[in-house]
Amino acid sequence: MLRRLYPDQPDSFAFTADNQAWAEAQISKYPEGRQASAIIPLLWRAQEQEGWLTRPAMEHVAQMLDMAYIRALEVASFYFMFQMQPVGSVAHIQICGTTSCMICGAEDLIAVCRDKIAPNPHEISADGKFSWEEVECLGACTNAPMAQIGKDYYEDMTADGFSAMLDEMAAGKVPVPGPQNGRYASEPKSGLTSLTEFDTGKTKYNASVQLATDIGDTLKRIDGTEVPLIAPWRDKGAMHAPAASSVKQNETPVAVGGGKAAKPAKTTASEAKPEPATKLAKAEKTAPKAAPDGPGTKPKSLESARDGGADDLKLIKGVGPKLEALLHRLGFYHFDQVADWSADEVSWVDQNLEGFKGRVSRDDWVAQAKILAAGGETEFSARKKK
Repeated sequence: MLRRLYPDQPDSFAFTADNQAWAEAQISKYPEGRQASAIIPLLWRAQEQEGWLTRPAMEHVAQMLDMAYIRALEVASFYFMFQMQPVGSVAHIQICGTTSCMICGAEDLIAVCRDKIAPNPHEISADGKFSWEEVECLGACTNAPMAQIGKDYYEDMTADGFSAMLDEMAAGKVPVPGPQNGRYASEPKSGLTSLTEFDTGKTKYNASVQLATDIGDTLKRIDGTEVPLIAPWRDKGAMHAPAASSVKQNETPVAVGGGKAAKPAKTTASEAKPEPATKLAKAEKTAPKAAPDGPGTKPKSLESARDGGADDLKLIKGVGPKLEALLHRLGFYHFDQVADWSADEVSWVDQNLEGFKGRVSRDDWVAQAKILAAGGETEFSARKKK
């Protein structure tokens, strides 16, 4: 299947503060010059955050890894785990249609998708909750027919059971992944004929299913509430991690490419044990510090927002949550501050947006801020408010 960029793309992408911290921890796993090896987990994390993999997300990840944008696109377009178009808000269903599954009833599952979701692959259902596609072998032939939904396999499926499962998911319930016919794993349907001393009673489900149900991870996308990941390969500290099944799928460190090494961000002692805080506080805590030197002149800044509170700087095209937090750290809270930046001051800010250098000039923040400061709206801000 030809995989191309979706025509309607968002204007920008930024990891949430927690996801940024997680991404930096992944990059630090690899030796100098091999940070490009983190491309798959970082793209997966971006997809988990947004639901699908956008062009700005690919470019953002490539920039973090000092890779050419086309290299990130090559990876995303090669692996079917990456969705390059919008998907259902609840789940994207991938039905295995290869030989074993086809013989055992995959076509019946596809018929359910056409009837209950949408007539064609990659179409989103009328309620916006589901999408589907047929994929090549997913490697669970013993448990055919099967489907991958999110991060989990649903095996030994029937058309009626699958139809009922979609109804459960639409109602907000989370079906238990794994075999759907009572099997523990992939043993013969008639029962074990070898390794009969194996005790399946130690856990209710097999290993991956047990973990998914224990942490409530099934169908859930990354939202920043995941358990912390201790990063022992770093000097100190803990970083936020994905839900455990995401770690399981994406964390085998194999160096695959070059690229200039980006030094991993250091974790402070206060970050070693994450403490409850508001989203803004988290973002400000993990936002990178600006370099003290560089070309240009630093604009006049404020110690805090004025009495009316900070303006929503995310209404400026090119400013996401992470950049907004960084601007706050630099002392910029209001549209009129940005609107007053001279060319020399723009040069300074451009050089001090760590990981986003040149963004001010590229998206012409000053022109946008002048309109917003005067009470007007740009095309981007109008769409953003909707």
